[in-house]
Amino acid sequence: MELITQKYKEQVSLMLSCYDRIILSGNLNDLANHHSMTSYLNQHGFRIFDYTHFTEPLRERIRSNMEQMASENFVSIEFVRKSDLSKEDIIGKKLSDRGTHPGIVHILSAMEVCPSYQPWHDKNTGRNFLKPDQGKCLTYYVYFIDEVLGYGFIRVPTWCPFRLQVYLNGHQLLSKELDKAGISYTMTDNAFDWISDPLRAQVIARDMSVENIHARLNELTDRFCPVAKDLDLSYHWSITQVEFATDIVFKRQADLKILYSEMVATAIHTVKPVHIATFLGHKLDPRFEGEAGNLYHVRLEGSTIRHTMGKSSIKMYDKYSKILRIETTANDVSFFKHYREVDHKDGTKTMKMAGVKKTIYSLPVLQDILLASNKRYLEFISSLDNKEVGRKNLEKVTASKTKNNRNYRGINFFSSTDQTLLLSILRGEFNISGLRNKNLQKLLNLNSGQVSRQIKRLLVHCLLKKVRGAYKYYVTRLGKITLIMAEKVKELVLVPAFC
Repeated sequence: MELITQKYKEQVSLMLSCYDRIILSGNLNDLANHHSMTSYLNQHGFRIFDYTHFTEPLRERIRSNMEQMASENFVSIEFVRKSDLSKEDIIGKKLSDRGTHPGIVHILSAMEVCPSYQPWHDKNTGRNFLKPDQGKCLTYYVYFIDEVLGYGFIRVPTWCPFRLQVYLNGHQLLSKELDKAGISYTMTDNAFDWISDPLRAQVIARDMSVENIHARLNELTDRFCPVAKDLDLSYHWSITQVEFATDIVFKRQADLKILYSEMVATAIHTVKPVHIATFLGHKLDPRFEGEAGNLYHVRLEGSTIRHTMGKSSIKMYDKYSKILRIETTANDVSFFKHYREVDHKDGTKTMKMAGVKKTIYSLPVLQDILLASNKRYLEFISSLDNKEVGRKNLEKVTASKTKNNRNYRGINFFSSTDQTLLLSILRGEFNISGLRNKNLQKLLNLNSGQVSRQIKRLLVHCLLKKVRGAYKYYVTRLGKITLIMAEKVKELVLVPAFC
């Protein structure tokens, strides 16, 4: 199947894949939950009911340090009172006034909800301990432009357990690496629209060092949240949210505009939950209790179509009508699985498929998983635009064929039986691990012999391919195109015609 990047290669000037939004959480493990906090106080000679006395000096330490940092960097601390006041708008104005040189851009403060603990006495056991609680505390947002991390911010609450949040942008991280490598580029917002050496830039994006990011994060926390250093503790960094983007940059806005409008109109009608599961490398399990569906939005920068499955999603949008961006978002990275070593409670270890760990050091392996998701979606939307090849493929799959003196009828897109067959083999789990005869028996309510004849028919028409040495089959590229075509016939022709 010809991808749109190949078909429109004369109109495309750049293709680049890298992280976009990265949100990290920093936790002091010794203070991170009520059990560990209770143990910490006991070990360091504090009474449980002195929890407030323990944390108040630390709060004042953060406040005085923040005021000192603001004074040294000639910035003010702006208290935000209205919840509807956009922090982005405030910082956007500051950036336009000061420029993009490294340093602290601005500091905002607000009273916000934060986790806390409540001292508790159990009358039955006579034990004192801390219970999880929630309150409000003064919270700082320090916006910065760093020589390594680029533009971002760190959220610093002033109350124990001092859980930090850091926002970074993968395109900003990459821009700093390109500066070091002497590679020229231009950017529109948070996207590259020209790079002098795109192949080398892609390699740099792929090989970005997590160790360097981690080291820089530790420097930021020592600077903006010194209580960790005062307590001789260190922050553990975990992934809260990531976005991984594949950008296809067109030379002219007109070239993308015509292509994009048709792809969006078709994708809204043809993408079903089973397709979304396939894009994200999952199977649509009947036990899945989350939401899955499509959303369409029109923004100032362009229109967006988003396909969601639980806490993960994949979206496509035209950024300033020049950049076609495909972006996979994970709000819980453990949703995605890979083959890794798993520790068991009995101390043993085994290699198996398991959810991605939330540690910052999962970013490299997660990059490969999210890139594969973007590629599957790129293949899907490429098939929506493949008209010339589509005509030839239509003839291949609809015409009857003879093999070994036996006739096999072609695919009938207006047959409910054939449509059910095609949509069954496109299920997400089959795209990942292949399908077998017994899988289709349950879905089609047919016996083994009947399913075997249908599989043979799909093999003859090149819609399935057999795994050598096993009774397992995968959908071919032609098969994926045919399945999408069947869905388009149903949703864009048959259903509207009978409404």
